[in-house]
Amino acid sequence: MPKTEVSDSFQLFLSTAPEASKAWMEVVQKVSQASKLDGKTRALCYLSALAAARLSSGVPFHAAQARSLGATRDEVIGAILVGLPAVGNTVVESLPLALRAFEE
Repeated sequence: MPKTEVSDSFQLFLSTAPEASKAWMEVVQKVSQASKLDGKTRALCYLSALAAARLSSGVPFHAAQARSLGATRDEVIGAILVGLPAVGNTVVESLPLALRAFEE
């Protein structure tokens, strides 16, 4: 597990809605297992999706996870910026969060 902790909001979800969070995590795991992507690629794609959706609270955890799966700093930056043409410069809000977590 990455050194960076999950966000406070996700921790609250886990602790206050244990049945729902268990069901959610089972779905996440099954989708991950069904993927034909390797772990590093999947982690980088997930970072792209988080940045595009402006779900910045998950960026630190998933940037650290990408690093633990072998992603480089440049790959993390590229993953964050890949959505730039599609959704605009809102993705750059995730850059400092990702890089701080990557460098921990």
